[in-house]
Formats: sequence, structure tokens, C-alpha cells
Amino acid sequence: MEFFKNPHLRKGIIIFLVLTSLLIFFSYLLKEEQPAVYNPSDLNPALVDQSLQGVKTDHIVGPFSLINQNGDTITEMDYEGKIYVADFFFTRCLTVCPVMTNNMEKLQIEFLNDKDVKLLSLSVTPEMDSVPVLYDYASKNGAVDAKWNITTGKKKHIYELARKSYFAVVDQGDGGLQDFIHTPNFVLVDKKKQIRGIYDGTKDDEIKRLIKDIRILKN
Repeated sequence: MEFFKNPHLRKGIIIFLVLTSLLIFFSYLLKEEQPAVYNPSDLNPALVDQSLQGVKTDHIVGPFSLINQNGDTITEMDYEGKIYVADFFFTRCLTVCPVMTNNMEKLQIEFLNDKDVKLLSLSVTPEMDSVPVLYDYASKNGAVDAKWNITTGKKKHIYELARKSYFAVVDQGDGGLQDFIHTPNFVLVDKKKQIRGIYDGTKDDEIKRLIKDIRILKN
């Protein structure tokens, strides 16, 4: 009992207990704020390919191989250990795509010096969006090569990614000649390749929410 009669020791113990309690409390708050991990069963079934509807666990974005604005091959390994935002666009789009591209540029500016955050844009008209076309598009929109890959590739592969990996579109299709997707969705992917959010890339409040969620994932 003499041990606890020491006022300095007693004060030190009290401070330690208070700080420990605060740490536990704030850790709990941060944990509560974490964006959810999305599996197919958590999403609107219209967004999920029929082959994956009902899957409740362990969904990750699948492997991919694309060509960027510089003619370089880009794969999932270029995003290994990164948080990134993916979207689907086409250069000739005059409606939502310019707004989406502008918002991707805002994300680029926001995280320009953050090596943990990258961007990925996939063309839904790859037969028209050749490397030179993408290079011009990237230049006009200020894309930084190390931060933002604007890509083309095989149509079937891109459409399968949209439907089976990123769950970015609501319509079914086979990636064939007549197939066409058009979506404003931005998809947030974490360092484990898990989907952590789907946002309307045309709305300012959604972009603000996306930025907040990226920062939470980083912390």
C-alpha cells in the first residue's frame, strides 16, 4: 500500500490510464470510420455479373493487362500495394466523361505527392482510343504519368473487368461488337485489391467523400 501513497507515482499512473483510455477510444472511432469492404453480395445485384451474385467474401480485383497513354503495358503489379481509383470513360464522350476526367484531375492534384495513391482510367471504346489518342487526351487533361494511367486494351477484357472486378456497370453483356457500357462510377480499391467504395464521379459531394475515404484508408 505504501507503493500507492507516493503522490508522484499515483499521478503518473492516473495520467497513464487516462492516455491509454483516450488512445483506445480514438482507435475505436477510427476503426468505425473505415470504409466497408465490398463483396458482390453487398452491392446492388444489378451491378454484379450473374456469375458472381451471392458471393459474400474474399472478392478482389482480378489481374489485368492494359496499354497506357505512353504505349506501356500496365498490369495489376503497377498498382501493387497502392490505393487507387478506377473509372471507365471514352475520349469522344461529350456528356459525363469531361466532368469525370476533371474530377480525376482533382484527385490527382489532391494526392500528387502521395506515392500510395494512384489513378486508373479504362477506355470503353478501345478500338477508337488508340495510344496516340490517349496521349493527346492525357496531355490536355494534365495526367501525370507516374500517378494516372489512361488506358486502352482488348474490349472483352476491359468489359469483363468492369462487370466482374470493379462492378461499375448495371447492364449485362459479352464485350462484343455491339456491347457498350457507360458509367459515371469511380471505384476505390485498397492495397489488398479490395473494393472499398463506389462513388458518382460527376458529383462534388461524392468526390469529397471519396477523398475523405482515401485519407481514412491511409491512416
